[in-house]
Amino acid sequence: MITNQRCISNATDSPHKIRTLIVDDESLARQGLQIRLESFSDVQIIGQCTNGREALAAIAQHSPDLVFLDIQMPGLDGFDVVKHLQADNTPLIVFVTAFDQYAIDAFDVHAIDYVLKPIEQERLGTAINRARQHLLQSESENQKQRLMDLIGNITGQSPAELSRLLAENGALEQPYPEKIAIKDRDETTLVNSNDIAWIEAAGDYMCIHANEQVHVLRSTMKKLEEQLNPQTFQRVHRSTIVNLDKIEKICSHINGEYFLQLDNGAKLKMSRSYRDKIKHII
Repeated sequence: MITNQRCISNATDSPHKIRTLIVDDESLARQGLQIRLESFSDVQIIGQCTNGREALAAIAQHSPDLVFLDIQMPGLDGFDVVKHLQADNTPLIVFVTAFDQYAIDAFDVHAIDYVLKPIEQERLGTAINRARQHLLQSESENQKQRLMDLIGNITGQSPAELSRLLAENGALEQPYPEKIAIKDRDETTLVNSNDIAWIEAAGDYMCIHANEQVHVLRSTMKKLEEQLNPQTFQRVHRSTIVNLDKIEKICSHINGEYFLQLDNGAKLKMSRSYRDKIKHII
């Protein structure tokens, strides 16, 4: 059962807060972390979960910005929770545990931070600062896109047409590369841009899905967007870019949202705030 239901029901009252979920099977650990987080004025606790299954349900329903996730829990542990998350509904993850041997695994699944119990207030502040930086970067990108959408609504032109006009007028100096270079230790894999079906963000990494393979690139969503032709690639969620040519079906969902089904069978959720970006093909 999800606890602290009152906080969840009031989550929309503070749109500028970092909406945060606490997941831990130990009651005292949850309460202690909540008390420490209450000292951060921009953090809003929207709920607590006692196990992995509750966490998955709460994340799907409430789309928190940040989740403090215990690693060692009965049933689904913290790593299992992350593996079960949908790519387009993945919040920022801070793993919490009493054991430091999980640190490498934590960052392998793209957590933004990893803190040890008992949590020190200063160390907690570092984790919150990292979350702020990630969220500010995402908001900045959204602001720019909203401006482009506004211009598009006024002129009646699609984002792709606006980008083409900017390019023709010399605003975009660099052509879009045909291949994306993905470095892994001493190897570099070149992936054809047209083969990319979709891209999902996971912390400081981008997971690039192309030809039934997943390539992991350390980058930001903004940098990767700059390398992709906006006539073909569009953002449909704060953490998802899709290849418009790969969309096979568009299915309406509740609250004005859509599910995009790609030609490889993948199914991606498109947030309401990004719906106008592909309205010309809906």
